[in-house]
Amino acid sequence: MENEKMKIMIFGGTGYIGSFLAKASLLLGHPTFVYARPITPRTTPSKVELHKELQSMGATFVLGEVEEHEKIVSALREVDVVISALAYPQVFDQLKIIDAIKVAGNIKRFLPSEFGSEEDRITPLPPFNALLEKKRKIRRAVEAAGIPYTFVSTNCCGSYFVNYLLHPHEKGDDIVVYGSGEAKEDVAMYTIKVATDPRTCNRIVIYRPPENILSQLELISLWEKKTGRSFNRIHVSEEEIVKLSETLPPPNDIPVSILHSVFIKGQTVFELREDDMEASRLYPDYEYTTVDQLLDIFLVNPPKPAAAVFG
Repeated sequence: MENEKMKIMIFGGTGYIGSFLAKASLLLGHPTFVYARPITPRTTPSKVELHKELQSMGATFVLGEVEEHEKIVSALREVDVVISALAYPQVFDQLKIIDAIKVAGNIKRFLPSEFGSEEDRITPLPPFNALLEKKRKIRRAVEAAGIPYTFVSTNCCGSYFVNYLLHPHEKGDDIVVYGSGEAKEDVAMYTIKVATDPRTCNRIVIYRPPENILSQLELISLWEKKTGRSFNRIHVSEEEIVKLSETLPPPNDIPVSILHSVFIKGQTVFELREDDMEASRLYPDYEYTTVDQLLDIFLVNPPKPAAAVFG
């Protein structure tokens, strides 16, 4: 069954998503290895502290670059599961991981760096679609290599996109509504669970918890109730967003096309099929954080400003 204790290697384990994956893996009792760049004088203090934190929790670090083929092969021969959380600019570096997995020959599951839209079932605006096409090529490479895999489609990472839309750290009364505003995560824990679950081998798992399917307008109304404030909704039309995606120079055209996909088309643009695997259905006993609960957290501890949206 799922959560059999396996040795898990995480690439990008000191990044934003990767650090949560590493912590979840450790909390679930899996021997956890993090493949990361060596610390140098240019390494940020926060990154150094994260290394220390993960090590104190029991993580084993393997320090190297993705170009070090033999080092990666040697490290992979000591583990069962490989999860990539490499950031988008490194998407094609995963081909090096795939090559190493083929040589190692012992990996029971590989999860490439997805953590976003279900790229095989949506066709967003061209700038975002070009980004997703690179991820599709990684999927096809994994399939062609015959590596046991699980592809995860997390849709919106709740806290990130709720923060991006509501700006709970700010005191102003304006909120931007993209399009009509009507398009309707414990990502790390779900990801470690699916990585070690026999049911999810060679499958796509979609993260779509039913209590977290909200439109922008529903989210803003809920935030108004919790804060006792009334917000001025500044509407940006779909036509304006599409025009920006066509006229802004790269890479500035990508965030607006992601906004179009997330906030205008919505993450429920396709219906779940009967044979689709949805994470909250797979693990009904796991209590995920609802958007309602997340907003209560924001009331007490407003997050830092959300950065630009990435795929």
